[in-house]
This record gives sequence, structure tokens and C-alpha cells, in this order.
Amino acid sequence: MLNIGGLKEGIVLDHIEAGRSMDIYYHLGLDKLDCQVAIIKNARSNKMGRKDIIKIDGLLENLDLQILGYIDHNITVNIIRNEEIVEKKRLSLPQKITNVIKCKNPRCITSIEQELPHIFYLADEKKEIYRCQYCDERYNKKR
Repeated sequence: MLNIGGLKEGIVLDHIEAGRSMDIYYHLGLDKLDCQVAIIKNARSNKMGRKDIIKIDGLLENLDLQILGYIDHNITVNIIRNEEIVEKKRLSLPQKITNVIKCKNPRCITSIEQELPHIFYLADEKKEIYRCQYCDERYNKKR
């Protein structure tokens, strides 16, 4: 069994769909931060079969849980202090996301006014459908 050392202070992202950890790593901007990060890919899981885990050393107050909720709202965020889990956060799909996905409608104002933020709102939570705030173009999140 592979064992990665525990954290004194930090965040553990658990129950990540197998193979998605690097996508999350870059979306959260962890590559730009000066902190230790451990990525465990394809770990055995009774619940999921296989899963990825990301351990981040240090508490990051600016971690964008909305992006994380959009990428995979089944992820569990564990906050670690003094080597113990002090809080578990469950994520949900965000009602609104900005500059995470881009509108593909060529007639959308964001195609002409490129400095405008790409804002999408959650139109259907069950089907995980987002729509562009400007032109109502549909973006289906399901893979």
C-alpha cells in the first residue's frame, strides 16, 4: 500500500474522479503557488473503484471552491489543522461561474467584446446544464 505522509496544516481533495487530478491542479492554479502538492492518481476506493486525491500543504484561503464544484461537485474537501480533519466540505454545482468555460456562439457579444467575462448560470441542475448570461447559449457539462 502506498503511503503519502500526513499534513500538519492543509487541504485534502478526496473522491476526485480517477484521471481528473491534473485538470483540477491547473484550474485551481496550484502550479503557480509556492506550496507542496501531492497528487495520488488511481488510488483504490471502495466507494468509487478508483479515485484521485490531491494533498495541499498549507491552508489556502483563496482556493476557489466554485471552480471545484463546477469541475466535480462530488469531491470532498477536507481541512486539516494539527494533523486532524477539522472540517469536511461537500461541494455543489455553482449557480454562476465566470471565465471557466467560454461561449462558443459566434454571435455572442463575448466573441466581439473579448474583454467581457464569460459568465454562465446554472439552468438545469439535474442535467448539469449551464447557459451563457449574454446569449443564452447552452453548455452541457456532462462528459
